[in-house]
Amino acid sequence: MIVALTITKFRDITIPFAFVGMAILRIPLGLNKRCRFWKLMGSGKDAQVDQAPDYKHWAVLTTWNNRNDYDAFHQNSFVMKWFSLFGTESFTILLNPLSSHGLWSKKEPFKVINSNQIHTGKIAVITRAAIRFNKLKEFRQNIKRAAVAMRSAPGFILSAGIGENPFFDQATFSIWENAESMKAYAYKSFDHADVIKLTRERKWYSEELFARFEIVESWGTLNGISINNTNE
Repeated sequence: MIVALTITKFRDITIPFAFVGMAILRIPLGLNKRCRFWKLMGSGKDAQVDQAPDYKHWAVLTTWNNRNDYDAFHQNSFVMKWFSLFGTESFTILLNPLSSHGLWSKKEPFKVINSNQIHTGKIAVITRAAIRFNKLKEFRQNIKRAAVAMRSAPGFILSAGIGENPFFDQATFSIWENAESMKAYAYKSFDHADVIKLTRERKWYSEELFARFEIVESWGTLNGISINNTNE
């Protein structure tokens, strides 16, 4: 399986076209029989999870059975041409799922071929949650400290906040030097570990997912940062 994530920053003047795209691009994505799963998403300021929406950064996540199917989509699809036409900066990363637990919109989006494979080197992570309406305020009050701790954690490379809904459906994409640095942040960082504890105790989420990925290839920039060598 190939999982593809593209995050594009739209020019100020073309932001209305980003909103239009979130509506009309559902049609070609839904009609593409080779695309196994897809999501059109917005983001916060500078594409960060703990920031209010700025309506400049938008993302498309897709999954495919193989690289050839994705390459055809990337080169020829109306979806990617729309992002390219109105965007001023773009970042794309291709991923191979190593492990995945949980659901996204009541589906298991990432197919893991070999759950016992040993991976060394850089690793990407997607965590996603649907936040209960009555827990939203409490969640927002706590998520910022976890995000700040992540960006200063040893081994951290890059992160982006994405989601179908800017308030209730939240996903964090991050890249780490290796699995050990990711696990150290997840389980040994006080702020993140405490937020995870509160999540379980107070039942913030109605649905959640955690997935780890091998980086196949990446290109472009996010907030001016080149990530071309992320997979090396």
